[in-house]
Amino acid sequence: MLIKLIMYGLLFWLAVWGYRQYQQPSTRVSVGMKAPAFSLPDAQGNLRQLSEWQGKWLVLYFYPKDDTPGCTREACQFRDDIQQIHALGAEVVGISVDTVASHAAFAQKHRLSFPLLADSNGQVADAYGALFNLVVFQAAKRMTFILDPQGVVAESYSNVNPDGHSEAIIRDLKRLSAF
Repeated sequence: MLIKLIMYGLLFWLAVWGYRQYQQPSTRVSVGMKAPAFSLPDAQGNLRQLSEWQGKWLVLYFYPKDDTPGCTREACQFRDDIQQIHALGAEVVGISVDTVASHAAFAQKHRLSFPLLADSNGQVADAYGALFNLVVFQAAKRMTFILDPQGVVAESYSNVNPDGHSEAIIRDLKRLSAF
């Protein structure tokens, strides 16, 4: 009985600690900083680097898990608004700690026309302050960064609500790029 009580107490403590970690805003990357470089595989297994998008505005969004309700809504809203985003001279890239195969299935199922990058070891999410790490489980926090054409963080969003997020990004891209 005592062992069960200790185990439940430990699980409760881990859950509370993990939730607090998840809710903490990023302190690693902030507005005005140069965005950390990365090289990650996309859903087709092709290596993609941050430098590919130099000269364009970039919406870099981190999300927890492929094909979950919130992540699907967020991705599909970006998909539906991609023409407006492109008209503002911007591209969209999604990053999670899921695998290349998981990204491929997710992108195909929802007809996503923008790259999803597999950060399987969580290093890029960690560099951006977007990694939720709970001992044996890790996921990307739902965070977004708008990078200017020089690769500098122009806007950041933590604890993103997927509903209406794409619209907020479009509004801020218009403001930031003076369209």
